[in-house]
Amino acid sequence: MDINTQLALIKRGADELLVESELVDKLKSGRPLRVKAGFDPTAPDLHLGHTVLINKLRHFQELGHHVMFLIGDFTGMIGDPSGKNSTRPPLSREQILENAKTYQEQVFKILDPQLTEICFNSVWFEPLGAAGMIKLAALNTVARMLERDDFSKRYKANQPIAIHEFLYPLCQGYDSVAMKADVELGGCDQKFNLLVGRELQKHYGQVPQCVLMMPLLEGLDGVNKMSKSLGNYVGIAEAPREIFGKLMSVSDELMWRYYELLSFRDSAEIAKLKREVAEGRNPRDVKVLLAQEMVARFHHAAAAVDALADFEARFARGAMPDEMPEVTVAAGAIAGVLKQAGLTASTSEALRQIDGGGVRINGEKVTDKSLALRAGETVVLQVGKRKFARVSLN
Repeated sequence: MDINTQLALIKRGADELLVESELVDKLKSGRPLRVKAGFDPTAPDLHLGHTVLINKLRHFQELGHHVMFLIGDFTGMIGDPSGKNSTRPPLSREQILENAKTYQEQVFKILDPQLTEICFNSVWFEPLGAAGMIKLAALNTVARMLERDDFSKRYKANQPIAIHEFLYPLCQGYDSVAMKADVELGGCDQKFNLLVGRELQKHYGQVPQCVLMMPLLEGLDGVNKMSKSLGNYVGIAEAPREIFGKLMSVSDELMWRYYELLSFRDSAEIAKLKREVAEGRNPRDVKVLLAQEMVARFHHAAAAVDALADFEARFARGAMPDEMPEVTVAAGAIAGVLKQAGLTASTSEALRQIDGGGVRINGEKVTDKSLALRAGETVVLQVGKRKFARVSLN
């Protein structure tokens, strides 16, 4: 590929590239670049939000570059404070190692295992020792750390900042030194940490890495960042039926965002699908293609076929409309949610409908009148045969 074609793929969906001219020079060298992305195994499973960076690593693989998937088994015990307004509790070594196992299993659903180097940052941090960590800490200042937006806000609000949190950006930056990274990928909330890597590489006599920042993927609610704690996520280890159903629940507008950041279809094909929808094609048909692509990626092609058949059995054949009201209501008990959404006149009517088997969530009949819906979820609610609403809960 020529340089411009490579750049177009690298920059697809990206928020910011620093410094583009430096990356062009690296690409012109003709050698495979060392491309790094780090993940702290702070939870046992990955969701689609995590895969935005992993997908970009795959793009670099397709261009013939050397991809390094870094598992932060050392930094995970510190806890990345990025974007947090409070100190994160560190995880134990045992928790980190257990989560790291599942990360390795899941990442190869996207990356080519033959072309991927799995790294653990404990390999260089444990030999570094206390003396080495003190020397590393001497390369930055408290004033510089307080330039970080989240640290600055917490400091001004008299919220505690633990000393170990200042070490995290330094450790992430030192990862780049140890790995001799040419390019580091990260979320747009990681800009400070990523730039620390450039500074440390200069100090250690290395050519500074280029930094490619990707946006944070919105969850199913289309508002908040995808997060398991908010319940607005699609886990890549979830059952095919769950992945398919959740993706079919996203709004038509959010669908295009997912296409850009998650799909492996090329930009020209996605642009063609957009034109077809603008010319009258049902966006639901295009959403099916995306849902099937995700199911096939994280399971297999046959599972994608089965998931579509299951969805059609539960929704399409049940006369689910192509368009339905979209409302946002307060999370809580199912009866109250149905009333807020305008699907029943009262909570007592909602309870009667549940007793009569007339209420469904994402096509599944509701039998538990005490069922509570969590904030951050987006669900399709149905009462009877004709009342539908796509409901976001906050």
